[in-house]
Amino acid sequence: MKKDSELIVRHFPTPPETLDIFPIADVHLGAAEHKAKEWKAFLAAISANPNAYLILSGDLINNATRSSVSNVFEETLRPMDQKRLMTEMLEPLRDRILCAVPGNHEARSGKDADDDPIYDIMAKLDLEELYRPNLAVVKIQCGDVYSNSNLNPTYTIATVHGAGGGIYTGATVNRAERFGNVLEGADVLITGHSHKAFMTKPGKLVINKQKNIVTQRPYFVVGLTSWMDYGGYAMRKMLLPGSHMAQVVHLGGQRFSVSVEAA
Repeated sequence: MKKDSELIVRHFPTPPETLDIFPIADVHLGAAEHKAKEWKAFLAAISANPNAYLILSGDLINNATRSSVSNVFEETLRPMDQKRLMTEMLEPLRDRILCAVPGNHEARSGKDADDDPIYDIMAKLDLEELYRPNLAVVKIQCGDVYSNSNLNPTYTIATVHGAGGGIYTGATVNRAERFGNVLEGADVLITGHSHKAFMTKPGKLVINKQKNIVTQRPYFVVGLTSWMDYGGYAMRKMLLPGSHMAQVVHLGGQRFSVSVEAA
């Protein structure tokens, strides 16, 4: 198994004008509240876009266990079938997957039985080298890596599932940006878990010792939507409902450019 510190490198020798990176988390396949119709439509849209790629940021399946907060009797699929079905759904897109990390719902199996459904899914797809147990960092290289860097850009995208039970969006954003501050060199940080879709663009002061100057370097922090209707556990715990809004990270293939928008 690869370590979190090992970068994943994806090279596009002849990149398109724009690469569309779709990060997904909190699908919760198998939960009674799972947005099955929207999820299937999303996968079909990815298949139809030849420049679309996926980052898998955890909680792809609901994975209720007897020791978990989720009620096993409210599941629409047993965990084994959740894992099997998610694998079948992702198999046509296996060449589009850039990386994968588990979420807290998959971690339930690790605590109870030393198993990780996300690793199992990636192994079934023959993509174990793209799995990371906590944090995945993807280096995306476009064009000729030995030529003009402005016309042959390189990007770094980091993803972690996320943690914390903050009810309000502000607390979630603060936690994500705080973690982003320790990731020197990341162009985009992607996090899930909160079920709140957001995007911020903080900056860092960068000290250039060779040129003896201090410059400002922006980066993006992207919080991912969930694929869940409001109800069940969230309603019982009086958590706040959120709107469903998938997001896409656009990367310039022939000149350095990063933007984030609703998908």
